[in-house]
Parts: sequence; C-alpha cells; structure tokens
Amino acid sequence: MPEAPRLDSRTDSRTAPTDEELRTLDAHWRAANYLAAGQIYLLANPLLTEPLRPEHIKPRLLGHWGTSPGLNLVYTHLNRVIKARELDALCIWGPGHGGPSVLANSWLEGSYSEKYPDASRDAQGMELLMRQFSFPGGVPSHVAPEVPGSIHEGGELGYSLAHAYGAALDNPDLLVTCVIGDGEAETGPLAGSWHANKFLDPVHDGAVLPILHLNGYKIANPTVLSRLPEEELDALLRGYGHEPIHVAGDDPATVHRAMAEAMDTALDRITEAQRAAREDGVTERPHWPVIVLRTPKGWTGPAEVDGEPVEGTWRAHQVPLSGVRDNPEHLRQLESWLRSYRPGELFDAEGRPVADVLACVPDGTRRLGATPYANGGLLVRDLPIPSLDDFAVPVDKPGTSMHEPTRVLGDLLARVMRDTSGRRDFRLVGPDETASNRLQAVYSASGKTWQAGTLPVDEHLDRHGRVMEILSEHLCQGWLEGYLLTGRHGLFSCYEAFVHIVDSMVNQHIKWLRTSRRLPWRAPIASLNYLLTSHVWRQDHNGFSHQDPGFVDHVLNKSPEVVRVYLPPDANTLLSVADHALRSRDYVNVIVAGKQPCFDWLSIEEARVHCARGAGIWEWAGTEDGTEPDVVLACAGDVPTQETLAAAHLLRRYLPELSVRVVNVVDLARLLPQGEHPHGMSDFEYDGLFTTTKPVIFAYHGYPWLIHRLAYRRTGHQNLHVRGYKEAGTTTTPFDMVVRNDLDRYRLVMDVIDRVPGLAVRATAVRQRMADARTRHHSWIREHGTDLPEVAEWSWNA
Repeated sequence: MPEAPRLDSRTDSRTAPTDEELRTLDAHWRAANYLAAGQIYLLANPLLTEPLRPEHIKPRLLGHWGTSPGLNLVYTHLNRVIKARELDALCIWGPGHGGPSVLANSWLEGSYSEKYPDASRDAQGMELLMRQFSFPGGVPSHVAPEVPGSIHEGGELGYSLAHAYGAALDNPDLLVTCVIGDGEAETGPLAGSWHANKFLDPVHDGAVLPILHLNGYKIANPTVLSRLPEEELDALLRGYGHEPIHVAGDDPATVHRAMAEAMDTALDRITEAQRAAREDGVTERPHWPVIVLRTPKGWTGPAEVDGEPVEGTWRAHQVPLSGVRDNPEHLRQLESWLRSYRPGELFDAEGRPVADVLACVPDGTRRLGATPYANGGLLVRDLPIPSLDDFAVPVDKPGTSMHEPTRVLGDLLARVMRDTSGRRDFRLVGPDETASNRLQAVYSASGKTWQAGTLPVDEHLDRHGRVMEILSEHLCQGWLEGYLLTGRHGLFSCYEAFVHIVDSMVNQHIKWLRTSRRLPWRAPIASLNYLLTSHVWRQDHNGFSHQDPGFVDHVLNKSPEVVRVYLPPDANTLLSVADHALRSRDYVNVIVAGKQPCFDWLSIEEARVHCARGAGIWEWAGTEDGTEPDVVLACAGDVPTQETLAAAHLLRRYLPELSVRVVNVVDLARLLPQGEHPHGMSDFEYDGLFTTTKPVIFAYHGYPWLIHRLAYRRTGHQNLHVRGYKEAGTTTTPFDMVVRNDLDRYRLVMDVIDRVPGLAVRATAVRQRMADARTRHHSWIREHGTDLPEVAEWSWNA
C-alpha cells in the first residue's frame, strides 16, 4: 500500500473571526448580493451613478434570485477558511440556477476576469458581467462550463453530492464542499448519494463537506426537508452517517458569526478524522460533519411586492420584481433594493472592489474560481496502458477458438489498476456487477472500496480499494464524472439494459464536454468510458426486463464531436477499442461487448487495423471473385457477427455460385456521412464498401431503425435491409432470442434469397430448408430446453 499522505498542521487550528473580520465578510457578501441581483436586472448603470431608468433594465428578466444570497454566504465563508487555513478547496454548487452568485464571486476574486479579460474588475467589466447574464451571446443562468471553478452543470438537479465525492476520491489534500439545495435534496440520485460516505477513504481521499441549504421552497411548493422538525432531520442525517451542525437566522450579523463557527467546527472535525486515520491508524468509519444552513429564500431582497409577501416565500424563487420596465413602483423598489447593499462602500469610483470586500479572498490557485481541480485537464496524466500483445488471445484461424471478451479485458484493466497503484488516478465503477461482467481480475490489483462493516464471508472488500460498486447507476456515474472532471481516469461497467438509468446524466456530461471544447482555457479531460455488457442477446436467462439495447440510440443523438460508439465482435477487437478509449480525451465512448464465450475472429494485429478502419471487408468470410458482389452481408455486434458468418457459411454450402461480401462495422458512426460526424465515411468510401445497387442485409446488435437513420442519405439506402432487436424477448435459449427477432442465420439466408434478383425462383428449395430449420428449432427447444446441436456446436471451420 502506498504511504499515507501527511497532514499539514496548518489545517488543524481554529481560526474564529474577529469583529473586524466579520465586518469585512459582510462587505464581501453584500458585494456578491449586489452583483447577483444586478445580473438579473441591469443592462447599464451598473454602479447606480444615476437614478435607475427603464432603459437601464434588461428587456427580458431571467435568472433565479431565491438561492443566490445563501450561495453568496457560503462562498464568502469558504474564502475565509481557505485563506486562514491555506486549504486546497473545490465547491460544487448544487442549486440549479445559482449562476448569478458563482459568477459574482468569481468576478470579485478576479478569476473571472483572468479567463475573460473583457469582463475586467472595474465599472466597464461589471457592466459586461451584468449584461451578458442570461442574454443572447452571453452566459447561462446556471453554473455551467463557462464559469471558472465549476465542474458541475447546474441545469439539472440531483448529482451534486455524487460529483463532490468523485472529486474527493484520491485527492487526499482536497476539501470538497457541496451546497445541496433543499429542492435538489428531494431527488432520488441525491438521496442515494448520502451513502457515498461509506466509500470515502480518510487516508487516501479528500474530505467532502455537505452544506444542506434549506431556504424552504422550490418553484412553487415547500420543500420536504425544510418542513421536518429539527429532531427528525437530525435523525435522518445521523442515520446517513453525518453529524449535523446547524446555522439558522435572517439577521446577517448573527448568521455570519454562526456560519464562521460552523465552518471552523466542521473543518476541525474533518482534520481530526483524517489525522486519526493517517497517523494513528484508526479504521473506524468517521461520522463526517454536515452543515444545515437555514436562511430565507430571497434573503435581503424585496420583502413584499404588490401587497404579497416575497422574501422567505416561493415568490422569491426567480425574479421578485417582474414589471420593472413598465411599472414605476417596481422600478422604485428595485433601486431601493440595490442601494440597500450600499454599493458606494463596496466599489470605488472606477468600479473596482474595495479592500474590505477582498479581505477574505484567497490568493492564486486557492481561489475557488482558479483552482486547477476544477479544470482537470491541467492535472490529467496519460494512463500507463501496457502493450495489447501481452493480453491478446492467439487466433491462427478465424472462428476456431472461443473466449469471453470481457474476461480478457479484465486482465488488461488489472494491469492498469496495478500500474496506477502509486499514483491512484484510475478507478473502475459499476453497480454490483464487476465479477458478473467477468472483470474480476481487477481484484488481484485492488479490492472493492468499502468503509462500512465487514463479515468473514465478504470477499475483496478493501478500505483503500479503487474498484467501486454500489447498486446505484446514478452514484456510479456521478462518482466517475467528478473523478474525470478533476483530472483522473476511469471506466463504468454496466448491464446494457440498466445503463438507461443514467440517460439524463450522460446528456449533461456530453453538453458539458461540448461547451468546454469551445472554451480555450478548459483543458481536455479523460473520456467517460462505458463498457456495456450482459447485453440484449445474452440476457436470455433474465428475460425481457433485462433486454434493451437502446442506450446507443440515445447517445448517437448527441453532439457528434463528443460521442463515439463501438461494437467489437471479439476479444481482440475489444482490447483494441478499450486501448483507444482509455487513451482518448473529451469523449463519451460507449463500448458494447459480450461476457459470454464467443468466437475469436481476428488476431490482435488484424484487430488493430480493423478498428482503425472502423468498418471493413472480411475477405476470408466472403466469396467475392474480384467483381462486384451479388449481395453484401453486413454486421455490427458480437452475436450479429456470428449469425452473419453462419449465414455466409450456409450460402457457401447451398448457393456456392453466389458472390457474397461480408462487412463488419466496429465504429457505428462510420455509417454517418462525413459532414455529420468526424468518423463518418465519404460517399465514395461508403459506396465502395456497400455498393450502390446490390442488396445489403445488415445484422445489427440493437434496434434496426438506428441503422436506417444513420444511412438514410446514402445512394443505396433503398437496398438496405436491417435485422436487429425488435422488442421480442423472454426467458429462453440464446439462439431463440435471435430467432424471435429474425436475426438468426436462417432468416438472413432467406433475406438474401428474397432480395437478390433471380434467387427467389432458383433457390426456392434452399429457402424452404431455412424455414424448416426455424420450425425444427421451435420444436427442439420446447422439448430439450437447449439449442439445436447444429447451432450449439457450430464453428466457422466445422
């Protein structure tokens, strides 16, 4: 085990603020509140150097005020402890539309102006900061990639705490604070994320400090946790393994003092827990602190508008004063509200923050907006991936030997895990399926992360492990995203049917990557890699509920510069694809591969070449004679490839005069036109591979309509006939799954006969033989419970 990191004693001292420090903290908080409100409303006159007029107001008022004062309070007090204790820190801003606050604070500390020099820390830059917020050509209303210091997209709720724990893993000197909105706390992913503290290693990981911000309301309803009696809420949080520290009130001076004390108490407890684990060898799981912060929604904003209460109610959620350009009373209230922060005390005549405002701000990369942990590409190192020759299976002839592809990959992953044991920057995550997916070789290099209780019957549990299993796809995804975004590498292994649980999460990550690519200051991060196995064609034992190949369709709808989908047909092509994916940057790579024994088709060198092409002719499988073939048999996926080659075998036997081309597709995006995806083929390439006039019988792993959608612009699309999964599933035999979905070898031969001109008459007897084989299959499996011997014992060279 690598040596435990050493604690810096500077982090172990209490630093209660003086009255003077509290005064400057309040100045910083008021400045942030002023800038946050200004972003929602102001188009001009940022310092209120003249009376507010309608033309100073944005024509469309967008943004969310309700959560902003609480977030500003957290940012201000984080600044204080970071500076006083010289901490490396990162904050995850969970409340969905907290953008005004984080933008305001990053501008105050200077990190925003460093990334965007036009938004200088003066009146001109302040006006730009306010104008661009939720404005065409500007920045979003939530915490997005454009915001320095962010790794968490605020546009969707539920994932903040999972991201925070992912960021803390293997970052022993990092404090990750996570602000959780009480609306967000009602989501399923967030509720599951409270269990992440049972996986946090106090020796090798950093600390996560959750701050549950209870301001009472969502858009139009009270929030559940804010209405629980304090005793009940405490019982809930203690049951999750946390010790709550409460801060509550609406008087700023009182809340500032209480918040400072709470932060000091929490950090002292964290420091002591880490010291005990790292220096004394204590193995008992700590009960980590959580701060429960109760402040009014829309705090310091308008108390009442048009006779209705606003501050402390759901009406403060978005824009408290909505008719400012047309309603003189609203305009007067807005000006009174903004001037209540006394901007003249906070900014000098040129609009620069005064010394009191900046007194709490840390220096350099300790500023929350400048931390390299929020720009993980600055920290990422290449993985030490060994030569594939060390793991490849020998293939003297195609289709004569069989291996479990994911088991072969598991050996490679075990080596990567072993070779990163010192640097600890690679993790494997999955929902309780590592061994089920045949990747258990990794346990020889690292156990499964576990900080809770253990029993003698448990296997491979390890307090310091880097294999992470929890029966929550949401949490696996969130952990890995946080890990990648802070500069590390990983792989998410999942049953194909249940990866859909994170459909929405991968949407957000793809959007994050797409936006980040357009920001020159965001460095590329390691790709998010999925291994989808236990797939649709070999879920015959679990049945219909476990049969769904649609994640590929979902991903290929997304930004083409980001998404990649691979369907390796055997063990060596899986190795080649995985090698490429683990080395790549700024992609979402989806790899679909089986865990059951399947035929080995290509040597490792052939696999490298084939994967580099993405799609190619397997000359040894076809019967072309140098002229244009009569028919093209295409395939993508391991089981479709086997059925296609079995069909080619039958055609050799029964129709030897037929010229057959076999095309295998590994990289699904190759089917797209060149202008639609970076991996797309030119029309010249596509026409050369599939022809423009000959029938193409395409056996595909997933829903057949996807292939039609990818290829609909091609010249020969009218000749394309796709077989795939069409929601005909049950608990049955492996071959019956393909028969039920008309993807079997006999049906493929029948398709050839039906579509090659002239065969319908002269090959009638062959077609009848194929139909009879399907009939025999149905009778056989019902009597014997197994597949036909001619299917179960088939091999390419039989």
